[in-house]
Amino acid sequence: MARVRIVTDSSAHFLDPAFVRQYRVEVVPLTIQIGNRVYREGVDLDSDTFFRLLNGTDTLATLLPPAMEDFAALYSRLNRETDQILSLHISRQMSGTWDQARAATKTLLGRCEIAVLDSMTTSVGLAMLVEAAARLAEDGFALDEIVREVRALVPRVYAVFYADSLDYLRHNGLLSEAQSILGTMLNIKPFLTIEEGELIPMEKVRTQVQAVDKLVEFIAEFSVVEQLVILHSAPYPTDDSRLLLDRLAIEFPEQQFPMLAYRPSLATMIGTNGMGVVVFEGLDDEEEL
Repeated sequence: MARVRIVTDSSAHFLDPAFVRQYRVEVVPLTIQIGNRVYREGVDLDSDTFFRLLNGTDTLATLLPPAMEDFAALYSRLNRETDQILSLHISRQMSGTWDQARAATKTLLGRCEIAVLDSMTTSVGLAMLVEAAARLAEDGFALDEIVREVRALVPRVYAVFYADSLDYLRHNGLLSEAQSILGTMLNIKPFLTIEEGELIPMEKVRTQVQAVDKLVEFIAEFSVVEQLVILHSAPYPTDDSRLLLDRLAIEFPEQQFPMLAYRPSLATMIGTNGMGVVVFEGLDDEEEL
């Protein structure tokens, strides 16, 4: 039997872009609407272009899911070589992508077994789960085995962010108009986390230094960190990201932490001037036993 094929969406942010090609992962582009124009993430819109279009403007971007027909066409094509597909996507709380993928599975009922999983996260966290699934598929694991393993990994993925502006939180319904206006007047910067698949305000800070302190405190809570990635809004180190790296070098002197400019899909939620970390929690010796 042909091995399981893995499908994800463009919100998945891989440390090594070559991974997708190497493991034959299929990526369905999400749609980003900016004003009256729509773009396909990763096809005709990358991070550099996104930030260039929006920085210095009052325009807000909106994240839209792929069409059900896009998933149906992809599943049909993959069904020519396999009868088992794992489709792993951005949290259902953040996008309708899972629903569109799920609806598309009905077009192949009886011909192909398709498991559509909610990652309950996005960005690098989603990519971490996709990588684990793709490696299991490459090793010949069956669909139900991969689903079981990936579901066990979901609770080990954590993410926190801070946003410099409240506009996108208001735009996504996470803050009321009154809260946004008051927060802007008080120069409040929200500290956000992903909890049960939902991006929620957790704390408030007033300065970038306080925000960096909160990020370091969050990381220090983990006894074992298997992987940690810093996400920020520029392709080059900023004052904030340098400050975070300096603090981490003191707290974790023997570790290196990769840094990436986050993708447009995440920017539609936290804005164009934020920063955060994604942690894949490791297991301690007793848990591994």
